[in-house]
Formats: sequence, C-alpha cells, structure tokens
Amino acid sequence: MEVTVNDNNVEHALRILKKKMQREGVYKDIKLHRRFEKPSVKRARKRTELARRFRKTMRKRGELSM
Repeated sequence: MEVTVNDNNVEHALRILKKKMQREGVYKDIKLHRRFEKPSVKRARKRTELARRFRKTMRKRGELSM
C-alpha cells in the first residue's frame, strides 16, 4: 500500500492510509490473529460471516425483506 505525502502534510497522508487499510480489512485481520482461535469457533465465525454477506447481497437485490 502506498500513500503520497503532499506539501509535507503527514497527518492527511496518515488519514488516507488508515482508510485504505480499513477498506482492505487489515485491521480486522490483525484483530483475528491476536490470539488462537479454535477450529470449531473459526468454522462457526466463517458460517455467520457467509450468512451475513448473503443477506446483504439479497437486500441489495431487493429479494429479502425482513
């Protein structure tokens, strides 16, 4: 990831870098790898994430009404 600093404005460049890292999922990945996750917990988490993404896509299509 690369961010250019214009006019020695490091604070602005840091803000842009943080936004890019958040969009890429870097923070989420770091949070998940802070401690060991049991395989059963990992499977359950992935299953819930999959269901959440599925519901989101269905909502965007307008096919799921809750």
